[in-house]
Amino acid sequence: MATLLLFWVLPVVRLCVLFLLLFSSPALAGPRFEDNDPVVFNTPAPHQFPIHGIDAARFQDSINWRKAHKAGVRFAFVKATEGGDLLDPMFASHWRGARRANVPVGAYHFYYFCTPARVQARWFIKNVPKFKGALPPVLDMEWNPFSPSCKLRPPAGQVRRNMRIFMAMLEKHYGQRPIIYTTPVFFKENDLGRLKGEEFWLPSTAKTPAEAYPEQDWHFWQYTSTGVIDGIDGGVDINLFNGSRKDWQNWLKNRAR
Repeated sequence: MATLLLFWVLPVVRLCVLFLLLFSSPALAGPRFEDNDPVVFNTPAPHQFPIHGIDAARFQDSINWRKAHKAGVRFAFVKATEGGDLLDPMFASHWRGARRANVPVGAYHFYYFCTPARVQARWFIKNVPKFKGALPPVLDMEWNPFSPSCKLRPPAGQVRRNMRIFMAMLEKHYGQRPIIYTTPVFFKENDLGRLKGEEFWLPSTAKTPAEAYPEQDWHFWQYTSTGVIDGIDGGVDINLFNGSRKDWQNWLKNRAR
C-alpha cells in the first residue's frame, strides 16, 4: 500500500515543484533584454520586475517601435526639450513612433540652470502636445559639468523652489503632476527627499535604488544605459516600473491622462 501511494504521490510532488520553479521564479517575471555591459544586482534585481521600458533622445536615431514593443518595451519617455530654446531633433519621430506602436509615451525636459524655470516650462508646453493617454511629463534634474555656457549651481533651496515652479506650470497645463528624474549626487546635494509626495524616476546602474537612494520611494528605475533591444540600433537606456502588472495598469489608469 505504501509503495502504491508513493507511486502516485512522487510524480505529483515533482509537478508541483516544477510549477513553482516555472511560474514563481523571479527570473521569469520580466523580459530578458540583452546588455552590452551587464551587472549582477542585489535583490530585487531588474529581471524580478515585469514591466520594462526605455528612454530615448537624439542618440537613438533609428527605432522600430513595433519591434521594440514586441520585444517587451511597455513604456517610453522621450526627450523633448532642454533649457528655454532647445528641441531634441528626434522628439517628433520618437513621439509619433511610440504612439503608432501603442507604446505608452511621455516627454521629458532637461533642466538648464541659467534660464528661469517659467521660461523653460513655457518652452516645454509649446513643444509637447497634450493628448489623452500620455504618460506624465518628466523633469530631468542633474548637474551638467559639460555645459560650455552654464556652470551655475544654485543652492539647494533655490533648486527645489525652481523645480516646484516648473512642475506647477506643467501640472496646470497637462493635468498631470510631473515625475522627477535625478541622479544620486544631485538628489543628495539638493536634499530632494524633502519633496514629499512626488514621484521619482531614479537612475542607478550598479546598485539597487534602495542602496543608491536609501529610504526614498520611487516608481521608475533606470538600471542600464547599455541595453540591447530588438528594433533599436545601438545601446539604449532601459527602465522598469516598481510594481506588478496589475499595479502598472492601475498606475496608468490614474496617471496617464
